[in-house]
Amino acid sequence: MELTSYQTHKCGELNETHVGADVLLTGWVHRRRDHGNLIFIDLRDSSGLVQIVFNPDDESALHQIASDLRVEYVLQVGGTIVERKPGAINADISTGKVEVKANKITVLNESLTPPFPLNQDSNVDEATRLRYRYLDLRRERMQNNLRLRHQIVKSIRSFMDDHDFIEVETPVLGLATPEGARDYLVPSRVHAGHFYALPQSPQQWKQLLMVAGLERYYQIARCYRDEDLRADRQPEFTQLDFEMSFVTEEDVMDLTQSLFCQLGDLVADKLTMNREFPRITYAESMERYGTDKPDLRYELYLQDLTKHALTSDFKVFSEAAGNGQRLRGFVVPGGADTSRKALDRLTDMAREAGAGGLVWMNFDGEGAIADITMDEIRSPVARFFSVEELIALANDAGANRGDLLLLAIGEDKLTSRVLDVLRRHVASERKLASDEELHFVFVTEFPMFEWNDTDERWSAMHHLFTAPFEEDIPLLQSDPGAVRSRAYDLVANGWELSSGSIRIHSRDLQEQVLLTLGLTLEEARIKFGHMLDAFEFGTPPHGGFAPGIDRTVALFAGEKDIREVIAFPKTKSASDLLMGAPSNVSSEQLDEVHITTNSSE
Repeated sequence: MELTSYQTHKCGELNETHVGADVLLTGWVHRRRDHGNLIFIDLRDSSGLVQIVFNPDDESALHQIASDLRVEYVLQVGGTIVERKPGAINADISTGKVEVKANKITVLNESLTPPFPLNQDSNVDEATRLRYRYLDLRRERMQNNLRLRHQIVKSIRSFMDDHDFIEVETPVLGLATPEGARDYLVPSRVHAGHFYALPQSPQQWKQLLMVAGLERYYQIARCYRDEDLRADRQPEFTQLDFEMSFVTEEDVMDLTQSLFCQLGDLVADKLTMNREFPRITYAESMERYGTDKPDLRYELYLQDLTKHALTSDFKVFSEAAGNGQRLRGFVVPGGADTSRKALDRLTDMAREAGAGGLVWMNFDGEGAIADITMDEIRSPVARFFSVEELIALANDAGANRGDLLLLAIGEDKLTSRVLDVLRRHVASERKLASDEELHFVFVTEFPMFEWNDTDERWSAMHHLFTAPFEEDIPLLQSDPGAVRSRAYDLVANGWELSSGSIRIHSRDLQEQVLLTLGLTLEEARIKFGHMLDAFEFGTPPHGGFAPGIDRTVALFAGEKDIREVIAFPKTKSASDLLMGAPSNVSSEQLDEVHITTNSSE
């Protein structure tokens, strides 16, 4: 590490080769231990920590200063490197075989007692952590996360440069357009009553760069979306945004796979990952896993068991199946030992996900499923079936004795949602997935449109510049719900890491899509005239991807929330507890941008 005039060495780099050397160190008091005559200080800087020894027999004045030190004081310490005695070696730190015998100390700054311990990874209220984020970031876990983030971004830039991409910055102040989530709006002082929008992504800019002939563009882009937050969402986030001309889906996915394999090398000592990413279609993913963000670290595949509902005496099943709904479920291997309390919890979760309830079946005992008796089958609906019917149901589901079968009936959208929730819960409870394993998969061929019940119109499932499959173009007006898009997602461990597509590059096709979305040609020209005009000037076929940096770092760091890998994140209510944003502004500031508010605060 590069040094300054304050120091001759970094704390974490000291070892046996430095024994006998005089050093000058700077850092924070990590821990202080008073062992009678001897005082030990663990001094910490960004490279690690080293033990400092103060002996009153050698330096009584320094010993007195050391006795008054407290955690997080900032020090400059001079001394000599000595070997620790064999019984005092600390194998848990890189500097554990040596210590510094102090002969000089300067207190560069004192510190109040921190509101929470910084020298241990203890549970701290999140609001307190975010209010004192500058202290939270001193903790080893957070420092490691930010260093990993730096390494990942550095590796991305190196990879993109090696593959002939050009980094281009695109505007932050842009045009408000209907692209999905709500925009963050910025009022204009110069143009009264007009607003810029912060970019939800650089989507239109990167397509225009393809029109401009750059062929390969990327940037580490800041994006902004005013949407409800959760563990993998923040109002402002960072993504690797890239676009390529003259490519197919396979070209984009192959390059992305190579990139993530390179990133995986950064954490290869902690995590394992698949090096060939399978491709599955959206339809396959929804049918098999109930979600377009499947976690492939475990199986628990969903099964279609509708034929057993059609012939059942259980009217809930037979009537629903007769109306075209499906009975679907999955087997929990060894799940027959699930307690009634846990089954009730699963039922509550199914209801919370929108189901009327949950049907479960326990197949007890050992031996062949064909030999099971009615007394060995526990289920609230068992009385509506014969033992032969239950054995046939178990066989088709793939259930054996000792297994639990979870069932839901209804429209596919409902049963997929319910069974996905249960599948993830069961896998977590039974620890079916290793936290040390990453399993990547590409999900392809998403529906082009989804019906918006509130607005009573079709909306784009990805975004409105996504290209449909050529053979599906005739369905744009006649059957929009059947149109497949040339869109693809990268998913790992149940997290969507990236979304992309092959784009529309002709004006005629883009206008057809906008008409399908309910815009008139006049509205399309007002909102997207710049794109439509550009598509008339020799636009090449192109496509791209936008891997989320925050989600990728969180996944590689083993974190469950992206706030743990962002230096200064917002709360789940989009508040900045450190700065106090959002806040009121003066009436003079509002007047300058021609805004009045109806707030009483």
